[in-house]
Amino acid sequence: MDLAAAARTAVRLVLAAILLLAGVGHFTNHEEFLAQTPSFLPARSLIVWGSGVVEIGLGLALVVWRQRRRMVGLAVAAFFVLIFPGNVYQALAGHDAFGLDSDAARLVRLAFQPVLVLAALWSTRAWPPWGIATPRSGYPTGHGPA
Repeated sequence: MDLAAAARTAVRLVLAAILLLAGVGHFTNHEEFLAQTPSFLPARSLIVWGSGVVEIGLGLALVVWRQRRRMVGLAVAAFFVLIFPGNVYQALAGHDAFGLDSDAARLVRLAFQPVLVLAALWSTRAWPPWGIATPRSGYPTGHGPA
């Protein structure tokens, strides 16, 4: 395994751990996750529990579903985009949760969200979609043995 492949694997495993821990957190720290869920939405607890199940599933898929790794990467990236409004809501409403007890901390979290999206895409070779030929393998990036 070359250095780039090892780095992709490490990033993918870190993302999986983040998703698994956050997913479990939806059930063990339910109130913290409710702080991110806009108060005008119906069935807020159901939304929190459902998104926790999705996070656990995505975290597991990043680790075990090798044949569909690109598809999983796209799904994880899409999930990070879909939950972004909840993070914006928390920042605008000024709700304290997850140790984010200042406006500055909540803004840093918002800035970090695109990093998660890019990490999901890069670590699963879902991006760049067109691939780049690598001199050693002859395969475009993301094609052939990983």
